[in-house]
Amino acid sequence: MTATALLGASLAVAVGTAAAAAGCRVDYTVPNDWQGGFGANVAITNLGDPINGWTLTWSFTAGQTVTQAWNATVTQSGAAVTARDAGYNASLPTNASTAFGFNGAWSGSNPAPTTFTLNGTACTGATNPTTPPPSSPPPSTPPPTTNPPQAGAKQVEDLDRGAISVRSGSNNLVSWRLLGTEATNTGFHVYRGSTRLTSTPITASTNYLDAGAAADASYTIRAVVNGVEQAAGPAALRFANGYLDVPIQRPAGGSTPTGEAYTYSANDASVGDLDGDGDFEIVLKWDPSNAKDNSQSGYTGPVFVDAYRLDGTRLWRIDLGRNIRAGAHYTQFQVYDYDGDGASEVAMKTADGSRSGTGQVIGNVNADYRNSSGYVLSGPEFLTMFDGRTGGTRSTVDYVPARGTVSSWGDSYGNRVDRFLAGTAYLDGTRPSLVVSRGYYTRTVIVAYDYRNGSLQRRWTFDSNSAGSAYAGQGNHSLTIGDVDADGRDEVVFGAMAIDDNGAPLWNTRNNHGDAAHLGDLDPSRAGLEYFKVSEDSSKPASWFADARTGQVLWSTAPAGDNGRGVAADVYAGSPGAESWSAAVDGLRSTSGANIGRKPSSANFVIWWDGDPVRELLDQTRIDKYGTGGDTRLLTGSGVASNNGTKATPALAGDILGDWREEVIWRTTESTALRIYTTPTPTDRRIHTLAHDPQYRVALAWQNTAYNQPPHPSFFIGNGMGQPARPNVYVS
Repeated sequence: MTATALLGASLAVAVGTAAAAAGCRVDYTVPNDWQGGFGANVAITNLGDPINGWTLTWSFTAGQTVTQAWNATVTQSGAAVTARDAGYNASLPTNASTAFGFNGAWSGSNPAPTTFTLNGTACTGATNPTTPPPSSPPPSTPPPTTNPPQAGAKQVEDLDRGAISVRSGSNNLVSWRLLGTEATNTGFHVYRGSTRLTSTPITASTNYLDAGAAADASYTIRAVVNGVEQAAGPAALRFANGYLDVPIQRPAGGSTPTGEAYTYSANDASVGDLDGDGDFEIVLKWDPSNAKDNSQSGYTGPVFVDAYRLDGTRLWRIDLGRNIRAGAHYTQFQVYDYDGDGASEVAMKTADGSRSGTGQVIGNVNADYRNSSGYVLSGPEFLTMFDGRTGGTRSTVDYVPARGTVSSWGDSYGNRVDRFLAGTAYLDGTRPSLVVSRGYYTRTVIVAYDYRNGSLQRRWTFDSNSAGSAYAGQGNHSLTIGDVDADGRDEVVFGAMAIDDNGAPLWNTRNNHGDAAHLGDLDPSRAGLEYFKVSEDSSKPASWFADARTGQVLWSTAPAGDNGRGVAADVYAGSPGAESWSAAVDGLRSTSGANIGRKPSSANFVIWWDGDPVRELLDQTRIDKYGTGGDTRLLTGSGVASNNGTKATPALAGDILGDWREEVIWRTTESTALRIYTTPTPTDRRIHTLAHDPQYRVALAWQNTAYNQPPHPSFFIGNGMGQPARPNVYVS
């Protein structure tokens, strides 16, 4: 249920001095509605002059009553409801928004209110001048129109320039994004303070080395379009020591019902533009020290999920509660703008007692379904879409599939039943959908949802019980997503098989479960994408390389038991395309499967770090460059730690700031900050921001899923590469 007071844009009035204006917009949504009760979210946008202190009023028409509220003080007299700011959210600058929520009761019907008043002004979505407008007629020139997106264009975030300044010896390396909506040859001027440093626009790269500059110098970037210099973007973020610390707030520890004490460490992270301002915010999962693998019994502390701006401002905290167990396979969270409103949502599995970022409790707050072994094998399971701005619930539905009979998933104690994965895919070729799954050792169920008009709507369900026994047991501890058949719509590559954009099976190698896989243009001499995977089954190839369109295995290596790690990336300029290697197989393999030399020192993550397009090795808290005789250390993180035990993965790695090279985020040793490292090395390459390549962007979203894997774009980046095409995207 949604009611929106929205009638247009604000009106600018110029009469020598600016005329004051008042106006507002209210978005009233009911993401949860049950017999006799409902939960509502109310978002207020101030379209007029700044205000400090607000009162919103409306009236119910069917006898509804407010029973509980958060982020506002709400009172009711008869049908009339008054909501006043909570103090900390009293200030509303022009075009700023705030939100509050409440639970209510109803009988008979629950229509949404249609009229709202903010500080005495009716919220129509337009501004009303408080001084008379000028009498002169408006200009006759019509406003410019916005061109519709090209056919097949995919929705991406409306990011800003993302400029950063990194200390590099006695110099500052300034870098910035070339947006996917910009021409490849767009020029840029660099300013230090008010001084322009570039005599002609930079067109060959998106970085500039300011030699001998002060460490605290301030930089802005201005695009040059058709010879005209545009407005400056936001000031560059300063990485004074080669990194930026984002302060975070560690939750208090606790103890289990059996008396075991636990503390918290920052774990996996993701990014999204949560508030629509063009900047990425960070969404962070906190794991307790007693988090468990599914095979391990025992109670765990609850999982918390936070959102932070890059200055350390915490936007909200979600408490998943006692009925969500902590561990790598339980909570997979997705951060993406699913409804196209310009701000990212956050989706994850919830349960009775989960508490939103606005304090709203999902289900029964008193329920406790943990058994004596610490497993949660009964009680309702939910899938919730949260508001990225506030952490409030937007929509909650039953988690599909339900666990049903635990033993039907492969064991009776709770190991295989609770193996969850999640991802994001452009299943319709234009807008993103949420993908969640349960099971991969035996039965596999994959479900796709669209989030539209304030509600989660199931798009399709794939079930190996219906597709056939050949599709059971094929999943990995992760998934990957991309347009493997070049029809403009994404497929879900799920371990040893692929599911088409419509939920139907596409192909199946029957090579069974494994731990790692990589999808990308790994062999640029072939059309389309390729796929490299390792296997756990001792009767199957230890590693294999396939045509991602058909699943045809192009080469494989002999069975070698549980081959737990594998990577594919161009790390060696001496061989065309990507190289592949794995823990249980000797040597470094070419695109044809030939052994071409020494295996790299790690088989974990990879990262574009230095100035050339060949990728580097990322493992634990270090970055190395591969060489035929040995690897060269490029970075050792200081005062930081990796995550997930022996997996030794970062909180996040990917292109989130600056030019196309990738950042790496590690937690500090005591989990007091997230430390973002970025390269201090110039490059002569120009590539659109990888965050506007849809395959890469969805890979940033699913990176936190179970056994984390690095992102790959839809095109080849490596030695001998050509200039990549501009992505076919439009901004939300």
